[in-house]
Amino acid sequence: MIDALLVAASKALVGAYPRWIGCAPEPRQRIYFANHASHLDTVALWSALPPALRRQTRPVAARDYWGKGALRRLVAGRGLNAVLIDRNREQPGADPLAPLREALERGDSLILFPEGTRNAELELLPFRAGLYHLAAQYPQVEPVAVYLDNARRSMPKGSLLPVPLICTVRFGAPLPLLPGEDKAGYLERAREAVRALAPATTW
Repeated sequence: MIDALLVAASKALVGAYPRWIGCAPEPRQRIYFANHASHLDTVALWSALPPALRRQTRPVAARDYWGKGALRRLVAGRGLNAVLIDRNREQPGADPLAPLREALERGDSLILFPEGTRNAELELLPFRAGLYHLAAQYPQVEPVAVYLDNARRSMPKGSLLPVPLICTVRFGAPLPLLPGEDKAGYLERAREAVRALAPATTW
């Protein structure tokens, strides 16, 4: 019930129209990695997936935001079935990727924002290492680049209410790790794959 309301609200507010440019909406285990400009990004990308894929795809979200307040916890838990991670780890040596590995080993797909935080600028921030480590450890899972167009304008950082705009969710081609490819090379290639999905007028 909550998930259906989230999808309806997302479609009404931002459209969340999918464009499958480099791959098809197939029942494959994937890591969808995207640019991050708005609190609406998570719901918009998740809502753009067909229902069958949506049921097996879990957004990765920050516990310090989505774990605060009853409404956010309800949306993250019963609505999105999100994987919550601790960005500010209190225990030295704790593995921030452990919840993501657990989800992948269960057969779930993930939605990941490798910039690590919302970015108010058009230019993408450098990608964090988690995407590389997951691609290396789970070669059977397809990393798929995604670009969220217009999400920044719909609900920019600091906004309390969304502005109704059309947001297109552009899905690119799978981006597996190449033989011998190092972390820096893969993360830059992944960043460029997201950037390349943006409309030509963006840059």
